[in-house]
Amino acid sequence: MPVELPALFYAIPRNPAIAVGLPLAFGMASGFITKNSVNTWYPTLKKPAVSHLVINTSELDECVTDELDLRNQGEPPRWAFPAAWTFLYCSMGLASHLIIKNFDGALPGSAPNVTADIALKLYWGQFGLNMLWTPLFFGLHKLGLALADISLLTPTTYALTYQAYKVDPRTAFALVPYCAWLSYATYLNGESFS
Repeated sequence: MPVELPALFYAIPRNPAIAVGLPLAFGMASGFITKNSVNTWYPTLKKPAVSHLVINTSELDECVTDELDLRNQGEPPRWAFPAAWTFLYCSMGLASHLIIKNFDGALPGSAPNVTADIALKLYWGQFGLNMLWTPLFFGLHKLGLALADISLLTPTTYALTYQAYKVDPRTAFALVPYCAWLSYATYLNGESFS
């Protein structure tokens, strides 16, 4: 039995302002609610080690090796998170608008219509998973549940990107940066949990 979305989930992305504004508003609300935790609890977490850099310096026949520990250098500056998420929330909303335009423009039951419908269902799936992650990670400090959530969110978003690209290739410009950021966020979450 195919999954049917409520009519509202088709109506929301039809208006570009609502399509972009909804994920942005939810993201901002989630960030506002968890702001204290971001400033107090998050800095105490174990941060990922990007790598160890080995520098070899040779003078005549001597070789000196220095190992520099770059721990905590795998994390972007704090300002990057709200800036990146603002862009990503707006981008995902734009992608949903492009998807619904193609859904509406295709004959019901046609391959383009069905592909757009699949993409829209994936959009709402990733949207729900995305909205759960911040409260799990920052609000409840449930790193394992947050890791499980983002481990579903990331491949769902990759599947969305693939389906949405088939619907309208312009969606790739909106969704590929989101996929990259989620991959990195999954790494950060995984390292924090381990």
